Amino acid sequence: MRPDTSADHADHTAEAERLLRTATQYPEDQEPLYLQAAAHLELSGDRARAATLYDQLLTKAPDNPPLVKALKAANLWEYGHEAEARAIIDGIRAAAPREPAPWVIIAEALESHDELHASHDAFTAAVTLLVDPSEEIPYAAGPLLTGRHRVRRMLGLPHDEWDALADTVNAGPIALDELHDPNRLWSLGSDNPAELRAEIARLRAELGTYRTALSRPFPVAMLHWTEEELRELLSVYPALTADYPTHAAHLSAVEASLRDLSSTGTQNLGIVCGTVPSYEAFAASESASPEDASLLPQYATTLAARGRATSWPPARNAPCWCGSNTPYRDCHGTPDLP
Repeated sequence: MRPDTSADHADHTAEAERLLRTATQYPEDQEPLYLQAAAHLELSGDRARAATLYDQLLTKAPDNPPLVKALKAANLWEYGHEAEARAIIDGIRAAAPREPAPWVIIAEALESHDELHASHDAFTAAVTLLVDPSEEIPYAAGPLLTGRHRVRRMLGLPHDEWDALADTVNAGPIALDELHDPNRLWSLGSDNPAELRAEIARLRAELGTYRTALSRPFPVAMLHWTEEELRELLSVYPALTADYPTHAAHLSAVEASLRDLSSTGTQNLGIVCGTVPSYEAFAASESASPEDASLLPQYATTLAARGRATSWPPARNAPCWCGSNTPYRDCHGTPDLP
């Protein structure tokens, strides 16, 4: 949710205002737009106003309350409200959200304020809850493993099984042990040209990995309708019944399509949740009829481009993407589709 522009590359106040204006035009996308605007306000130094945006989102039942709270806590701590930030962080840890982003934010906030043991505990709680070593590691969970590895290196702790797993998700050309070596800080002040050249090479590798993550395209997303929304959609546009014979068949088709894409090596897969008003607005913008089934994948792509996608697959113990509140492993994550 953080903007990918550096502090010296943009007028962050102007960009925040633009995003807030856009949010009034597209209320269905208000949450991601507000979060981006708040991040720009933080970069501009207007942390109090950023906190106000987080508060506004929290009063409107956001899609992802733990993420908004985590961002608010990190922001509050940066401008002196440590006690309130700690209280929010403790609440997030107690709630144990089933997605990585809030955990990453609070653990990194603790780390940045030299609360290394607390940061390590947060990272460890998150990976224990969200990562199954026997399965493919979700892209969004990678920062949990690498962040934990980094903090353990600073604490001087020995490698464990999670650290070994972190090595497998490191996409950079330099091993994590070297990247996270605390002695690197000392090499920056060295007068030895060889040490300086080696450190420059490591920093370039880190920058390359960071740029790769930023340039990662938005997910290849499948469109998901809740049972209520699908019922409304078919009541208004019965021609789409051919694409959605039943809600159960629709859910199975989404999971099957994602598995097929994954089996061919397609990465960064996601799911977007459609609503009838949003779909009708999209069809109107395309000067087309909502009954035109060819609009459905275009609508899904548009939602993903607006930051509305959630990554697939969920962690095995996380609630299934279908909304059943059943763990994914016991719902659509079973080996054989129902």
